[in-house]
Amino acid sequence: MTLDLEKALASMKQQVTQYCQQHQIEDPIVVGIHSGGVWVANEIFAAVPTTEPLATLDITFYRDDFTQAGLHPTVGQTQLPAIEGRHVILVDDVLMSGRTIRAAMNEIFDFGRPASITLAILFDLNKRELPIRADIIGEQLSLADNQRVKLTGPEPLQVALIETD
Repeated sequence: MTLDLEKALASMKQQVTQYCQQHQIEDPIVVGIHSGGVWVANEIFAAVPTTEPLATLDITFYRDDFTQAGLHPTVGQTQLPAIEGRHVILVDDVLMSGRTIRAAMNEIFDFGRPASITLAILFDLNKRELPIRADIIGEQLSLADNQRVKLTGPEPLQVALIETD
């Protein structure tokens, strides 16, 4: 299986533009989840009709596996503007179980109550543990249980299919 990063990003750009038009979303806040989601958000940001700068979210302390996994060696910084009543486009690189997105939404709601949250994902792996789905998907993948998608970047932004033990 070959992963086409450019094609997936182009699809996301087109979808986010159409989504905002169809839902009459103006000046949304684009939030990238550290670190891959921030890289993807940077790539699609120009397609979003907004005057707001890119916001970032580090969900390390919101993860439900924090006590099991411990502190991730690189904790990023959360930078969110006032989100009360605003439309948020939440961006991440891979949607697998849904746990990262649940943690991100918990953190967002600690900052206020947005009007809506639109989920934009580069690669959807269709392996949900929680009832979370993306509104914008670069590409849907069906991987074997021992396969994962690894995004590296930001310069250059690259994607690889890796196999685990």
